[in-house]
Amino acid sequence: MNEQALAVLVVVGALAAVIACGLYLSWRATRLHRLHQRVDRARTGLRTALDRRRETAARLARALGPEHGADLAAAAAAADGDEPAESALSRSLRRTLADPAVLRAADTSGLLPDAAVAARGVQLARVFYNAAVTDTRRARRSRVVRLFRLAGGAPLPDFFEIDDRQPERPAPVPAPDTL
Repeated sequence: MNEQALAVLVVVGALAAVIACGLYLSWRATRLHRLHQRVDRARTGLRTALDRRRETAARLARALGPEHGADLAAAAAAADGDEPAESALSRSLRRTLADPAVLRAADTSGLLPDAAVAARGVQLARVFYNAAVTDTRRARRSRVVRLFRLAGGAPLPDFFEIDDRQPERPAPVPAPDTL
């Protein structure tokens, strides 16, 4: 093999290596971008679930009236998406749904299942959001991502940690006798 053919092979090999590295970096950047989009979609779902729970809690508080629903109404009004206020709403909702006397005090006509579903929706949305954040943070810790700054200027997503334990199963409210 002559020197010229060897030089061509070296150039072709180097070019193939550069192309392979470029493809790999492009794949990693695309994956990271998709992970950030997943976090954004999960955040939107979480906000929607929080809004739904807040609206359901406010409706339940109105149905309970000022005597029994004041605490829940205040917590629902204060819930604005930040972690302490959302945790306070969770605790207030749990207290309200655990008190059989409060539940018998007003006709809640279907709001109890709605409140339980909304609370469960928040819990699931938070799990999905935090899973997306975990995957994105893991990908961003990679040496390749940091070395080549593949994340660009995207902020590092934060976890959303609230007290979202489910309300205890409410005591059954006796239905009126219609016979």
